Amino acid sequence: MNGLDFGFGHLEAEFWRLVFAMTRIGAAMVAAPLFGAAGVSAQARVIVAGAIAVMVCAWTPIAAPVQLLSLAGLMATLQEVLIGLVLGFVLQLSFAAPTIAAEIIGGGMGMNMAASIDPQSGTQSPALGHFFAVVLTVVFLGLNAHLGWIALILRSYETFPPGGHWFGPDRIHALLGFGTTMFATAIAIALPVTLILLLVQVATAVIGRSAPSLNLFSLGLPAGVLAGLAALIAAAPLVADRSSELSLTAIDQVATLIGP
Repeated sequence: MNGLDFGFGHLEAEFWRLVFAMTRIGAAMVAAPLFGAAGVSAQARVIVAGAIAVMVCAWTPIAAPVQLLSLAGLMATLQEVLIGLVLGFVLQLSFAAPTIAAEIIGGGMGMNMAASIDPQSGTQSPALGHFFAVVLTVVFLGLNAHLGWIALILRSYETFPPGGHWFGPDRIHALLGFGTTMFATAIAIALPVTLILLLVQVATAVIGRSAPSLNLFSLGLPAGVLAGLAALIAAAPLVADRSSELSLTAIDQVATLIGP
């Protein structure tokens, strides 16, 4: 039936149906920033994807291709993988905004030299970027946005059943527009702190011109770090509000991409 027949009849058909449903869910979790983090084991992702796929098979009339290993079946599977990757990539765009903001702020403070291992990607990132990512993760989970994202994945099976037409110019244009929102949010997070750092650097430059004997490196770096920390403390409510707005915007973007 699917190119592989183990002689279990209806049970085997249900198994391939479950595996086919797990394709979109598993691809979305691999691309998502939380479920696809380097610290999350592959076994955990498979277990969660399988649990969600059970609900999909129970609630929606999804069916695996008759010949899963044929060209048509492989193309249908590839389409499922592509849809899942896009649904997870939208969250990646949203979670990249704090990292970009941290790069801008860290450059003004001179803190980009302090790096740590990002638990989501497994690569080095600025210390401020790690801090902003943790704040956004806590806010995202606190708002139950991860449950809303999973619910949207379930709804995508009703809106875009396997084998149906999904991608079009409108959705590609919307996906590109999400990148603009990401950069705008990053600038909004970094702007207050960056303005204060700019004022401190201007003041340090004036002092340096007034007293050329002073060492600007020994004066400017501590002043920038202290002013940046003070600005981050003062802007903490703004960061929390922006993180909440960004979490809800991410879910709205996924809902827009899925459509009515």
